Amino acid sequence: MYSEKVMDHFRNPRNVGEIENADGIGEVGNPKCGDIMKVYIKVNDDVIEDIKFKTFGCASAIASSSMATEMVKGKKVRDAWELTNRAVAEALDGLPPVKMHCSLLAEGAIHSAINDYRNRNGLEPWEEDKVHKAVMEEHAH
Repeated sequence: MYSEKVMDHFRNPRNVGEIENADGIGEVGNPKCGDIMKVYIKVNDDVIEDIKFKTFGCASAIASSSMATEMVKGKKVRDAWELTNRAVAEALDGLPPVKMHCSLLAEGAIHSAINDYRNRNGLEPWEEDKVHKAVMEEHAH
């Protein structure tokens, strides 16, 4: 059911924990499945210098969080914003269709942390794209 990469990131998740005095914190949850993800970012010179996560959820949720943090660490904030749930799922060699929402949560948590960072620095938050919002809402019900 799960790829080797999903199992690896589930058993040995990267970037687990919290960042004290984080520059941005994002938390998203899906009441339907009970998964909750919290992402902390440290930004230096418009680059995500460090990123940590805490996820309460299934193997796919933990693996998605781990892979997503690996994919944006060291990237410019704008590039991190462009990370899609599909890219996370592909990097994990696929997720079962019923678990695709886990990669959406990882994307949403990163977006939430970036917008928290932007708000704290007096910048306008970036808008989620309409398709993304619709998919997130669909999985929340």
